[in-house]
Amino acid sequence: MPLNDKTILAQARRCFAIESEALDATAKALNADFIQVVRLIEAALGEEKKIIFSGVGKNAPIAEKITGTFNSIGVPSCFLDPTQALHGDLGLCATGDVAILLSNSGSTAELLRLLPLFEKFGLKTVALTGSSESELARGADFRLTYCAPREACPLSLAPTASTTAALALGDALAMVLLETRGLTHEGFAKYHPAGTLGLTLLLRVKDIMRTGESCPVLKEAKTTVQEAIFAMTKAKAGAVALIDAKGRLTGIFTDGDFRRSALNDGTTFLQKPVTSSMTRGGKTVAAHALAVEALKLFQQFKISDLFALDTKGRPVGYIDVQDLPKLKML
Repeated sequence: MPLNDKTILAQARRCFAIESEALDATAKALNADFIQVVRLIEAALGEEKKIIFSGVGKNAPIAEKITGTFNSIGVPSCFLDPTQALHGDLGLCATGDVAILLSNSGSTAELLRLLPLFEKFGLKTVALTGSSESELARGADFRLTYCAPREACPLSLAPTASTTAALALGDALAMVLLETRGLTHEGFAKYHPAGTLGLTLLLRVKDIMRTGESCPVLKEAKTTVQEAIFAMTKAKAGAVALIDAKGRLTGIFTDGDFRRSALNDGTTFLQKPVTSSMTRGGKTVAAHALAVEALKLFQQFKISDLFALDTKGRPVGYIDVQDLPKLKML
């Protein structure tokens, strides 16, 4: 049936609205069952066991995606095809593993056939389903239920809202586990060494900071505002680092300090000592820190310039926020 432009957009927005409805309902329905599954997985990981996901039809790629997310946060996981499981792939199962079975109706025959087999192999089972009263939910050791009262499909046939809710529930599990396990940027980077994501996560401040003449540093004593501005201009930087006799950072002088000095001190401001206008201390980052730590400082404090310090508190590098997009960090 031909659709006009207005109807095309209206139908697309209807799909978003229905799937959003399912996500909201699922989030509100979270209860102790979710907590129990988190604890179950934590216990399995503590015994160096793995998580097995399984599903058929449209739930198969959903299960595979959740498997990938779990692996990406260091939770050993795999996808088990229900049919192949009955023809030898059950060999990957080990006592203490956790099997999470995805089925919207909870009556998928292939998954129901696996339940007694998993029990025989000593696995704990979790039904991730849209029906808490289904045979799968009743037969599993634990259950996670999502709420998708209607599909976005105009025929109410194609899985849409239900698969979105199932995926979101799996993602929620993964993100909670990420936090409970205390995964750091370094840990996450270990599992993502390739591509732009890996590059960004593995970069350290020392890899991206400007050094040498591009990192303006002046001694605090006897430096004038004019000399500070000259140093900034020569380095094409938005700030200059001020140091004491031992080379340790005492503060910074920025473009903003320059403008405020000009407004407050009139025509004589250029010859005044930079100490009259500088910012004491200032935001800094360790040169050996991950570059994402610098990004967090830029975003948290809404600053444009950041100096990197060595272990003795001496400025050894400079980062301008405008450098980050070129490094694909923003």
